Amino acid sequence: MRILIVRTDRIGDLVLSTPAIRAVRAAYPRGYVAALVQPATRALVEGHPALDEVFVLDKQGRHRGVAGAWHLAAELRARRFDLALILHTTTRVVLLTWLAGIPRRVGYARRLGWLLTDRRPYEKRFGERHELDYTLDLVRAAGIPADDRTLEIAWSSAGQGPVTTWLASAGIGPSDRLILLHPGASCPSKRWPPARFAAVADAVAARGSRVAVIVGPGDEALARDVQRQARTPVLAPPHPFTLAELPWLLKRAQCLVSNDSGPVHLACAAGTPVVAVFGRWGEGLSPTRWGPTGPRSAVLHHDVGCRPCLAHRCRIGFICLDAVTVEEVVAAVQQILTVTP
Repeated sequence: MRILIVRTDRIGDLVLSTPAIRAVRAAYPRGYVAALVQPATRALVEGHPALDEVFVLDKQGRHRGVAGAWHLAAELRARRFDLALILHTTTRVVLLTWLAGIPRRVGYARRLGWLLTDRRPYEKRFGERHELDYTLDLVRAAGIPADDRTLEIAWSSAGQGPVTTWLASAGIGPSDRLILLHPGASCPSKRWPPARFAAVADAVAARGSRVAVIVGPGDEALARDVQRQARTPVLAPPHPFTLAELPWLLKRAQCLVSNDSGPVHLACAAGTPVVAVFGRWGEGLSPTRWGPTGPRSAVLHHDVGCRPCLAHRCRIGFICLDAVTVEEVVAAVQQILTVTP
């Protein structure tokens, strides 16, 4: 059996799809299992023990346009896949798997559903269950048992060195308690203010923890804002860690305080508890679908009564985010630290 698992959206989405990858491998231990992802997330699954090969959909580069899509489809066709599990249905990936001649194509009926051989109603938009469970539903729809919800990313040994070097240069020893702050997110409706992250840094540092702020490429100004507004020293790597490196830093930390963003799920995969700050309440946007799945993690999310939630088009200053206080975030961190081994 030759199976292609397709997940070409963001970091957290791919991490939440790793239980599906493992379920496919468990069902077909001698099969050929491959993944199709976007370039930015490749490091999360390159070398994954359940995968034989990783393909990249570079829609802004070599797979751009009709010719590029046809080239990738031909590459996939050469692998003679029997089944495609399309975990996030887009027009491009549905066309690709059809052009690749994959005889069975399983996905949610969201875009070009008529090109899928096995269609599930697109219920994900209602957000009544977690994204991880929606991916496992799709695997089960293909007749593959899928019950284990454990996240499992690829761990690059090459990624550990830069993290170890930075920790040593920052003076963070093995016995130091490390709290990480992540003030970034893909949308303004998901960004708790840097001033509040700075206040959290002050509070947890006063209780004996070392504090560092992490961001992705392009969000360096957010890290500087947190450092500038904190009264206590807040560490920051000289440049954003790559996706091969970041999991090692998350694994070293005792807790991550983060907005609703990819590092939440990376931390869960690394076994690190998370305090996740959520604002949006719209269907498919809330922590019911996107909250952390790891043990001892906490979600802080207040329903301020906005119906409908306009997300990034909010006209009243994201009062849902404003409702989350520094005091309750610090209390959640302290609760985690009291039970963390």
